[in-house]
Amino acid sequence: MRATDSVSASSDQPGGARIASGGLLDLLSVAAVVLDADGRIVLWSPQAEELFGYSADEALGRFAGRLLVQERHLELVGRLFAQVMAGEGGASWAGVFPMRHRDGSTRLVEFRNMRLEDDRKDLYALGLATDQATLRKVERDLALSTRLVAQSPIGLAMVDTDLRYVTVNPALERINGLSAAQHVGRSVHEALPFLDTEVIEASMRRVLATGVPILDQESVGRTPADPDHENTWSVSFYRLEASNGKVLGVAASVVDVTERRRATIEAAQARQRLAVVADASIRIGTTLDLDETARELADVSVPQLADVAAVDVLDSVLNGRSAATAQSGPAVFRALAVASAYPSEAVHAADPPGEVARYEADRLVTQCVNTGRPVRLPHVEREDLPCIARSPEAAELLGVAGLHSYLAVPLIARGKVLGALDLKRTRNPEPFSDDDEILAGELAARAAVCIDNARWYRQARNTALALQRSLLPQRPPGQPGLEVASRYQPAQAADEVGGDWFDVIPLTDDKSALVVGDVMGSGVSAAATMGQLRTATRTLAELGLDPAQVLHHLDRITDRMGQTITTCTYAVYDPHRAECRISNAGHLPPVLVRPGRAAELLDLPTGAPLGVGEVTFHTTTIALRPGDRLVLYTDGLVETRDQAIDERLDALLAHLAEPPWSLEETCDLLLHALRHPGDHDDVALLIARATELT
Repeated sequence: MRATDSVSASSDQPGGARIASGGLLDLLSVAAVVLDADGRIVLWSPQAEELFGYSADEALGRFAGRLLVQERHLELVGRLFAQVMAGEGGASWAGVFPMRHRDGSTRLVEFRNMRLEDDRKDLYALGLATDQATLRKVERDLALSTRLVAQSPIGLAMVDTDLRYVTVNPALERINGLSAAQHVGRSVHEALPFLDTEVIEASMRRVLATGVPILDQESVGRTPADPDHENTWSVSFYRLEASNGKVLGVAASVVDVTERRRATIEAAQARQRLAVVADASIRIGTTLDLDETARELADVSVPQLADVAAVDVLDSVLNGRSAATAQSGPAVFRALAVASAYPSEAVHAADPPGEVARYEADRLVTQCVNTGRPVRLPHVEREDLPCIARSPEAAELLGVAGLHSYLAVPLIARGKVLGALDLKRTRNPEPFSDDDEILAGELAARAAVCIDNARWYRQARNTALALQRSLLPQRPPGQPGLEVASRYQPAQAADEVGGDWFDVIPLTDDKSALVVGDVMGSGVSAAATMGQLRTATRTLAELGLDPAQVLHHLDRITDRMGQTITTCTYAVYDPHRAECRISNAGHLPPVLVRPGRAAELLDLPTGAPLGVGEVTFHTTTIALRPGDRLVLYTDGLVETRDQAIDERLDALLAHLAEPPWSLEETCDLLLHALRHPGDHDDVALLIARATELT
């Protein structure tokens, strides 16, 4: 151990240990001076040297009065000294006396003098002295600390290093409902078994070990002072150390913040409601897909608003009939979405998405859509379950799930009721409130418009898709020397149907025309334009024109249609010559796959799209022998928003380089591998393989 290290002596180890500096006596700098019977200094402590300025060599052997007392005070000092040595007044004297410092100044010094007697009956006088200003400061600090602790409205406590209470102030007695005597000497766990003492004691131990305070740790519980209500306290812990660094224990301050926490919770709930509305504005209506919009509404509703949420739309609305007005009687719903905050039997009680269910007039959700008003049942009793569930079995499941509060709000758009948002609470202990009803109504109002838009859009999309499919060949006819497979896949996102098409046209002399085209735009207009161009292409093909001439005439037709841009690849295959003549109008290049060789993009003159006008097209002739495959496709197969077109074309070639599958399997492979959910374009795909003429 270094000389500067300190050793603390415990009460059961007398002697042998050095007392660490920095204690109260060191703070007071108590000086010890011993005088013999004649008043000469025979002992002089280092603190005396610090207090009076004289070293031991300068003080020892000299008369104390002449060294330390002003001339005018010598007579008084002599009488006091004589009284002490004579044993008068209990052989001691205490008081304040002006003493002379070595530098000539005078200081007020607090004295306690007493007579000493050694084994030879010789008498001495012991004087203990400290600077009066220092002593008064310590006294004031102690008095102030005591009064602050006693009168503080904040609960204060001190525990020792074993986490046993040493002292508590009156405020903490009132907070805990226990007297000081019921605290002192007990551990935190023994005194406060009604609180989470494991967390409290763990925090205290951490502060003892590290010295780092823990501030504003929240503690919640019920005490004997208020056993009927749950209270919240802000607790802070500090390590208590003596001036010499010795750890004395932990101090704790306790502030009742129950009202503040309640206000904070209410403010947080208000912010949460605003956040839910803001979240709904972002998340609901991201697409024009009806089912996705319903799922978005259900997902936004849990768990902030309900444990289980369901979105049901009147079946009549989905079938194209007018949205419901106020009425009475049963209602037929189609379930669109169900969302749950956690696995629950209540989910199984809800109608599965896509299922149609009839609800009688006594059902709460039926009353909701019939009246166009919210229906709220804050406290659900067992006899209420049949009015909520679709069947007795579903009512039983709701009872098992613990349904205790129910709310249904209508989905109203443009003054018409479309359906209902159905909300249930099972694990959330709070009943639905007025604020919850307002929030649910806000969500339903926002979502209803999106659902109505998606409903109208679905009808328009279905119309366009039906037109598109009716204009495409249902199955390409078999041609001499040619095996053909094709696919048309509309956009998987909720975007409108496009104008992609393919065709296989029988020609004279066993020839076949292969066509793939893409009309820019979407919807019924694009589908109608596609139908016109397909008809024109078939008419021109019958004339036996060169592919470039066919595109030239199509360009003029498209130009006269106005505001229509179309890309197209037109090819004529002659099985007798084993060759294919191809012309391209701004379309992606076809892929040629020869057995035993890598798939390759045909290097064709790109040409301009149809409808640009006054454009020259070129015809390229390639060999197409039995076993060779020609792949024609529209850009929806390879174009994406997050990858370069070159990367996507390389992926197409890589998939076509795999061991040869049937043409039908190859079509399915390409669509599965290259298309992704939510793709925003439709696809036309045509694969032709040359075969031997029979």
